[in-house]
Amino acid sequence: MELEINRLDHYGVVAGVIKDLKIIEQVDSLLGTHEQSEISHGEAIAGMILNGLGFTDRPISLTPQFFENKPLDLLFRPGVCAEHFNRFKLSRTLDATHLYGSDALFSTLAASVCRQEKVDCRFGCEDTSSFSVTGEHLPDEDLQAVTITHGYSKDHRPDLKQVVLELMVSQDGGIPLLMKCWSGNSDDNTIFQHRSKELVKAWKDLDDPRYLIMDSKGYNKKNAVNLKSLNFITRIPETNKPAKTTIQEALNQDSWETWDEKRKYTCFEVEHYGIKQRWIVVFSDTALNRAETTVKKATAKEQVKIEKALYHLQANRFTTEKDAQSALEKQCKSWKYHQVTTIEIEKHKKYLAKGRPAEDSPFEFEYQIKFQFEKNEQQIEQIIREKACFIVGSNLPQLELSDLEVLQAYQGQDYVEKGFGFLKSSLCFASSFFLEKASRIEGLIMVMTLSLLIYTIAQRRLRKALKQLDETIPNQIKQPIQRPTMRWVFQILEGINHVVIRDGKQVKIMLEGLNDLRRKILSLLGNSVARIYQITPHFQEACAEK
Repeated sequence: MELEINRLDHYGVVAGVIKDLKIIEQVDSLLGTHEQSEISHGEAIAGMILNGLGFTDRPISLTPQFFENKPLDLLFRPGVCAEHFNRFKLSRTLDATHLYGSDALFSTLAASVCRQEKVDCRFGCEDTSSFSVTGEHLPDEDLQAVTITHGYSKDHRPDLKQVVLELMVSQDGGIPLLMKCWSGNSDDNTIFQHRSKELVKAWKDLDDPRYLIMDSKGYNKKNAVNLKSLNFITRIPETNKPAKTTIQEALNQDSWETWDEKRKYTCFEVEHYGIKQRWIVVFSDTALNRAETTVKKATAKEQVKIEKALYHLQANRFTTEKDAQSALEKQCKSWKYHQVTTIEIEKHKKYLAKGRPAEDSPFEFEYQIKFQFEKNEQQIEQIIREKACFIVGSNLPQLELSDLEVLQAYQGQDYVEKGFGFLKSSLCFASSFFLEKASRIEGLIMVMTLSLLIYTIAQRRLRKALKQLDETIPNQIKQPIQRPTMRWVFQILEGINHVVIRDGKQVKIMLEGLNDLRRKILSLLGNSVARIYQITPHFQEACAEK
């Protein structure tokens, strides 16, 4: 009798969602297939996704090792072996992805997935982030490849070269809608301007309205020509002079609306960059506390700077009182948190002849300035209150979205930040940037983003099912929750094994490690997932009963 045990754990969930969404078939139809290849490009990409969502911090070069103890006939199809996922096949797939267009391939797949899953794509949250890479990179023959180079590092690693990822996600589950790789020295202003221009054309003939949500880097004079033709919700830069004036006006009035216990807001109708819009000023108690700490540190730092300047200034002698006053005024211009309280100018004789002066020796007067300073408490209080405010701007009419709905939509920008956090996790692909060719790095980033797509779709499915059925699962401290993260669900599913018992000609296949909680979760994740784990899908029947 032979006993073969393979780990299934949560990999069946990932494979099942990929099968439900027909990712492999769609990739093969777009990239093409080769009859002599053991696995297709679609299967190679599915393998990289499984490796990435395995949370093992394993580079893709070791994908065959990753699949050695997995039931590949269940996750893929009979005949697929671990050796088929070698680095040569995966590299050829990344080359094919780049040749087709990584961003175009992803957009096609994402659009198909959103249609199948009925994802609400009205609110698109846009942002960028940089990915640091190590090692030397060979120049690509393809001039369309991104440039791996130094730039402003959001990873706080300016010593490393990098590539920039642009990402847009939906507020319905944080599903990635589009991605694009940019060269490492690309700036946010250029990226947002390009995306806005493209969205004007892409959203022009859609039946449902679409809303672009972005941070302050997308709001500038150059991009205003595109924003006029879009429905946008964005943070207004506080460095903008009209924005400063608007915040000051808001602080001088009493007509504030309550957002929640710690935030309030007020709205102004403005026209800026030729766009009629609403500027909603938000005052936050949390931001107020942060501002107090920040300003306190800045005040102490400025005091040290003033005391040093005071020592040198008071040691100087000036030819006129006006020169002394001008020198002090020049120093005061840079002060934000302090003010002069008293000024004293002393007159000193300076004899022009050498040696001990006689009574009639010629002389001239020099002037020495002395002053005292203190904190400008009123100015400090004003700065703190201004720092506790921020402005959300939108060109949407009040009847379409209320002020509160605009703020809630902007708050959804957090979804794209969570997406970047997932992609940069040390347990995901980030440590795999060992590839020498920039085009393959670009292809790998597309696969990473596709992994995020699969992860968020599975998470959205489970949360939606639990809500519709009014069910819960326990969290890490055994408390019932309806919105679990898929990372926690994957941990719950650890310990499920695929067992094959061969006794002569008889073969018995079974799953070991399923319990009631695991069956409950797996039954809510779709038909393909249920088939892989040999259970009955209950989501459709239960929802119909509801």
